[in-house]
Amino acid sequence: MTLRERFSMVFGGALSMFKGMAVTGHWLSHPKGIVTEQYPENRKTLAMHPNFRGEVVMPHDAAGEHKCTGCSLCEKACPNGSISVLNTRNLAGKKVLGKYLYRLDSCTLCALCVEACPFDAIRMGQNFELARYDRSGFELTLNQKEGR
Repeated sequence: MTLRERFSMVFGGALSMFKGMAVTGHWLSHPKGIVTEQYPENRKTLAMHPNFRGEVVMPHDAAGEHKCTGCSLCEKACPNGSISVLNTRNLAGKKVLGKYLYRLDSCTLCALCVEACPFDAIRMGQNFELARYDRSGFELTLNQKEGR
């Protein structure tokens, strides 16, 4: 290695370090422009990006009803079997949704089930705190009405 190459490496490294220090110095002198979220202190006001994909949720209206018809397209679209649609028959003999089981522990949050749903009955939620202490908390029944 020649003296010129060594000088170039040392000078280039020093220049890079001073550029980084200049950026750090700028943000130290302009604290109002910092956009870092102070989590968990701001948990109540924190809003995720609209395209964020959390767990799968099934929206219900004010009466507690949902749009799911039990067509099982979401179950077929799920690459690892995180969704199970268990259908039953009503008194008239028509197929209706009995239970919509969602296993969060095996879900990859890919949203293929949401794309496959023709009725917009499920969507990706905004919840990002998905940790649980017990594995049984990862098996969710999404079509339960409030109070049942």
